[in-house]
Parts: sequence; C-alpha cells; structure tokens
Amino acid sequence: MLRSIKQLYGDKLNASDGEIGHVKDFYFDDQNWVVRYVVADTGSWLAERLVLISPHAFGVFQQDGDSVLVNLTRQKIEDSPAIETHKPVSRQYEKEYYSYYGWPGYWAGGGMWGMAGFPMVPLNPVPFEQASQNHRPQPHNDDDPHLRSAQALKGYHIETSDGAIGHVTDLIMDDKNWAICHLVVETGHWFSGKEIVISPKHIHRISHEKSKVFVNVTKEDIQKEPEYHLQVRL
Repeated sequence: MLRSIKQLYGDKLNASDGEIGHVKDFYFDDQNWVVRYVVADTGSWLAERLVLISPHAFGVFQQDGDSVLVNLTRQKIEDSPAIETHKPVSRQYEKEYYSYYGWPGYWAGGGMWGMAGFPMVPLNPVPFEQASQNHRPQPHNDDDPHLRSAQALKGYHIETSDGAIGHVTDLIMDDKNWAICHLVVETGHWFSGKEIVISPKHIHRISHEKSKVFVNVTKEDIQKEPEYHLQVRL
C-alpha cells in the first residue's frame, strides 16, 4: 500500500507493551530512495530522547487509526544505542545499532530492502559480524551513509532541465518494501498550483546546500504527468 509520509507525522508508536512516542521524521537513503529508519520522538518517557526504529521492527506495517504497531518492547527500545541529534547518523552507529538488535545490516545484503521484497529477518540470519566481513561495500565517508531527513527535504525546489517548476511537499512510500515511489511537488503559478508526482528515477542529483532537487526531465514532460490528489486519512 502506498502511504503519504506527511500523513504519518505525529502518529503514535505502540510497542508490544505500551506507547513509546510518535513519528517525528523518516531517514531515507538518497541514493536508493528507501526509508531506512523511522525517527521516534519519545517525549517525556525517555527524557525527550529521539530513537531510530528500523523497518525490521514493524514487520507487516500495521496501522490502527493514528497508531502504528512496533514489534519491540519498551525496555528493548530504552536500552538501544542513543543517537546524537546534532550529528549525522554514522555507519559506526548503524553497526552498533544493528548488532544490538541482532538484525542484518541493510548494506550487507541480507537485510537489503527497497528494490524488491520485504524487510524481514531471515529464519537463519547471518551473524552481523560475518555479514559485514562477507560484504565489502563501496568506500564512502563513514560519517555520511547517505541518510537524509524526509522533513528536511520538504520545501526543496525542483529544477528541470529547462527551469524550476515548484517545490517538494511530500514523499510517497510503499509500506511493503519501504521504497519511496514518488515525490509530491506543488507547481505554484507555473502550472496553476497543481500538485504532481515525480519518480525518484528521474532525479539526477540533490543539492542540500542550495535546497534543490535536479531532475532529468523537461517542463513539458512534467505537464504530461497526472495531477496528484492526496487521499485524506479518516
């Protein structure tokens, strides 16, 4: 099922033994366009601490009204590695995080999701340390595993090959494999203020310094796309 990420902000997160907070943000991989973590605001329960929750913890995405079920206990979440909110999520932190939960890292193959399939832990998972040794990822900055905030992307301007067309208002996620299928773009005066969707496959690059998303399509191509209508959740 396709879901508006914007509509999930603020939803309650319920562990197996009680509420743990609410959805504050999503961290996604800006190379593969897959959600890697839900950012949970735990409020006063953990002294206003933010925690990351992997798609592994959700299993089949279950939503009851404005609540989403997390297949973890409150104690397990409380004892999880803390993130430093003023710093980017590092690969070093992710290794500690996945080792703590006993899940295979998504970069190590066994826990890969987004391209196809469902982010389930295999029946006989490869130990985290062995998976890391068996898979040699391409070198990259250890402090920047391409994780970006969905909240921060809101408002980024879309730049086509022949000019600007509007700005990002939402992301649409497939709740089965957590892949981001569309960016929702408000076109403003250029296209009568309509909202349209753009597939991540058309994205050439993102400039976080300029707050722009560059796409390899023209304005004429965009005008051929169907208008987007947000289905308001009741």
